[in-house]
Amino acid sequence: MATAAAADSVGPEADERKAQRSYWEEHSRDLTVEAMMLDSRAAELDKEERPEVLSLLPSYQGKSVLELGSGIGRFTRELAKIAGHVFAVDFIENVIKKSKSINVHYKNTSFMCADVTSPDLMIEANSIDLIFSNWLLMYLSDEEIDKLVERMVKWLKVGGYIFFRESCFHQSGDLGRKVNPTHYREPRFYTKVFKECETFNQDGTSFKLSLVTFKCIGAYVDIKKDQNQICWLWQKVNSSEDGGFQSFLDNVQYKASGILRYERIFGDGYVSTGGVETTQEFVDKLDLKPGQKVLDVGCGIGGGDFYMAEKYGTHVVGIDLSINMILFALERAIGRKCSVEFEVADCTTKTYPDQTFDVIYSRDTILHIQDEPSLFKSFFKWLKPGGKGPNQ
Repeated sequence: MATAAAADSVGPEADERKAQRSYWEEHSRDLTVEAMMLDSRAAELDKEERPEVLSLLPSYQGKSVLELGSGIGRFTRELAKIAGHVFAVDFIENVIKKSKSINVHYKNTSFMCADVTSPDLMIEANSIDLIFSNWLLMYLSDEEIDKLVERMVKWLKVGGYIFFRESCFHQSGDLGRKVNPTHYREPRFYTKVFKECETFNQDGTSFKLSLVTFKCIGAYVDIKKDQNQICWLWQKVNSSEDGGFQSFLDNVQYKASGILRYERIFGDGYVSTGGVETTQEFVDKLDLKPGQKVLDVGCGIGGGDFYMAEKYGTHVVGIDLSINMILFALERAIGRKCSVEFEVADCTTKTYPDQTFDVIYSRDTILHIQDEPSLFKSFFKWLKPGGKGPNQ
């Protein structure tokens, strides 16, 4: 791996890099977690979100990790504890120096001051097991993201992963800023760019990214009642893979146009028969209490989850296999300030710690599951003693 300074250039991309560099030079004078997260509650948020983010990563023990936009190293040190090697990259010199000073005792870690958009950032093809970034792409232009994603796929080994997390829709941090060049995009932008990326080898074989999951960060839902902090996990696979049932849902049964058509029929936030009236009838039988934790299996675009959280004060985790459903659910959550988090997940393979939920709720989903006994065994483990499952 090697790098060199980016060549001088002119035009929109040069203006973008200049604006982002100026912004981070301004906000990295005080090298603290608060300054890096741009939030007065950074310590509280970091305590909850850091272990949450790390829990979402695939196994990387003994493997090669490329951390892009590594900052002062709050994730670098965690990655270095078990990775084979961590290569940390950031474009602000005093920031990468701070990280190096904090993490110097990790002998499996190397540091480099470089801009990820520079073509002179040279990473060997098919050499990385996991690419990790936390708040990076929102500081790049659309065009810069397109180019970087293609390069990242080439850097990855087949079967390797890309994890990234971004602020979407709007600003989260409450610290003042003179200017703010951050791009608060809709999550469907990132999903589309990564999903459509395809790279080719000289022998004609091609590779794409398969979505493992994407979800909002639960710590921000807990502390700020905000669903705009969103992360994705992708895996590099051969382009011949068909995507399975998830692909069928998003390309046939639940295309975006179809979801909007269902919503017009059944009401805002609903895509199944009965809409809010049926949801009220079912949910009101559950005797929900404030502070209880509910898992909604097959949450659709979130109408039932908002109802449970807003009327009863519960914390709801809504999961759905359809990417399109979760994209709409996150958009419907904007401004509601309720305790609901959403995730793309397959309920037959998803795992939770034992005794996590007070209630597991599901509508029009379990009938699609072939091995229902195994699913209900999982529900039983996830429920707290006395908890209620979808068969009650």
